[in-house]
Amino acid sequence: MATHVAIITTPGRPLFDEQHYVTDARAIIAGAGSSRLEHPPLGKLFIVSGILLCGDNPVGWRVLSVIFGTLSLLLFHLICRHLMSSKTALFLATFLLAFENLSFIQASVAMLDVFCLTFMLLAFLLYLEGRYLCASISVALSALTKLNGALALPAILLHWIFSGRKDSARFGASLVTAPAAFISLMPALDFLVFHKFLNPINRIKTMLDLSASLTFATADHPALSRPWEWVLRPIVMPYWYEPHYLGAISFTLWALIIPSTVYLIFKAKQGDNASLFGISWFASTYLVWLPISVITDRISFVYYFYPAVGPICIGAGLGFQQLLTTATERGGKLKKVALPAVATYLVLHIAVFVILSPLSTWWSIASFA
Repeated sequence: MATHVAIITTPGRPLFDEQHYVTDARAIIAGAGSSRLEHPPLGKLFIVSGILLCGDNPVGWRVLSVIFGTLSLLLFHLICRHLMSSKTALFLATFLLAFENLSFIQASVAMLDVFCLTFMLLAFLLYLEGRYLCASISVALSALTKLNGALALPAILLHWIFSGRKDSARFGASLVTAPAAFISLMPALDFLVFHKFLNPINRIKTMLDLSASLTFATADHPALSRPWEWVLRPIVMPYWYEPHYLGAISFTLWALIIPSTVYLIFKAKQGDNASLFGISWFASTYLVWLPISVITDRISFVYYFYPAVGPICIGAGLGFQQLLTTATERGGKLKKVALPAVATYLVLHIAVFVILSPLSTWWSIASFA
């Protein structure tokens, strides 16, 4: 929260897609409705609320993103507490997410993704607690901020199937609740935006049609990238300069995407619940983009990986914890090397975060002042 607040007023004008969402929020406040029909209403209403609370200024645009981003870190920690018996793995996973650049950037700007992810994480937590109905409503709220929030549902379904959970009748009923809540709540939220009730089915069709029309063949943007590129090479997508806002997965975590995924699959096959949930989460929020990109040719950007950062942190945390445990048990050279290696990696992770994030520019300005 402190690091977010330190940079919340810079830059003093909308950056990157804030130009669309802040303009849209101003139109909603003025009673002109929304021109961003490709997205559901809830995320836009959060930005509107921030402006109404704190004014039409950088704080008003971004304050709720900061709050939701901070809550998302807390929710991730609570999810890991449900999944992990090791305090070391719990600490490492949360630490990696807390100092991950892409997650920090998305929680610093007035875009829809942070609201979508926070409700997704809340859905995961409620599901793990066995509160299936509440989890489904949270999935609906996630999708009402951005349609990608619906990807939480297959993640939950995959874990439920392969973990052998019982109470299928109650769980099955909750699966129906998610789309029902989405369709039921959208007219009321649309009314707050357009001051009239709209047919939710037509609205869904419009959103899907507009989304499908944005393809690599029809769109031209220097930061366009395919989903497999996010994993195969580091991608840096500038949002703003001075201070620099860079849409980039922290290089230290990017290097662990494939190893962490392999480890999660390996441990999930051995019956580890945390790994099973992690790979279900990763498959539903990242792997799904691979066939979508090939089949639909829909445009994509590296920040679409944002919801999939969490499971990579889980895999890395579990992997590091396993390394430290093995080193302690075996002793010898492995013990002498393992702890310094993990410690060095964590220090490097912070260093990469400082370099990539706007904090490096802010600290240099503060020091000069």
